[in-house]
Amino acid sequence: MKPPRILFFGYSEVGHTCLELLLARGDEVIGLITHEDHPDEKIWFKTPASAAIEGGVPVFTPDSVNTPEWIERIAAMQPDLILSVYYRQMICPAILALPALGAFNLHGSLLPKYRGRAPINWAVLHGEPRIGMTLHRMVKRPDAGAIVDQEGVEIAPRDTAGQAFRKVLPCARTVLARQIDKLLAGTATETPQDESAATYFGGRQPDDGRLDWTRPTAEIFNLIRAVTEPYPGAFSECGGARLMVWWAEPAPGHAGTPGEILSLDPLVVATADGTLRLTRTEWRGTPSPAPRPGTLL
Repeated sequence: MKPPRILFFGYSEVGHTCLELLLARGDEVIGLITHEDHPDEKIWFKTPASAAIEGGVPVFTPDSVNTPEWIERIAAMQPDLILSVYYRQMICPAILALPALGAFNLHGSLLPKYRGRAPINWAVLHGEPRIGMTLHRMVKRPDAGAIVDQEGVEIAPRDTAGQAFRKVLPCARTVLARQIDKLLAGTATETPQDESAATYFGGRQPDDGRLDWTRPTAEIFNLIRAVTEPYPGAFSECGGARLMVWWAEPAPGHAGTPGEILSLDPLVVATADGTLRLTRTEWRGTPSPAPRPGTLL
């Protein structure tokens, strides 16, 4: 009996980790559909293309898989199972219906919370104490299909999104290792999601890192840690220049208008309910006039 044929859609280091697992097991991976690295994106993570090339798996990088041409090409590959891991496009129902064993996705949250893009960043931004990975059936709506399995991990209130990503990354491999034989046998158990508990968030853009000093200190701090390196960073603008804020520490006391610079050394800024000491910053451009106490960001 021939082994089931897996067509793998993936990107990011989560995709690399999961594809590496399948290849180490000797599963029949017939192709990787992935993305070209974007020239404007900082690629700080491993991608599944390197694992595929090393394992002799054909790699495809279509601009869209949802064209008639690609639907036909994928049908000709005759996949028995589709696995998607951090693939950045929605996959159309015509493709999802092709494999007899179904199409399943690994998503970086504890569904039904944080459906959509950048779930780890959004979870950190909202101060979540626990994040995870969810394996679920793919349906027309993003991240809405029945859940097969989940694995979670605690994150600390000072973890950056990058640190949270490193903590949750092993959860993807754990879930896939626990369920892959059942997926290949068509015996995985599925539980519908609770729609009343579902939340959805879209992709984050660099401009979403703009700091609003009229917000509470805790909210501003969470935004900073959610978008600091290796992500594009939080920022404020002053005198025609951009101040990148890579890290900050909540400071005691509250005296000043939100956004007011209270001190230059150390750099302390007033928020809605307190102050933040900006401990790691970078000016992009030269502010004019030079910032001084009393200046508003």
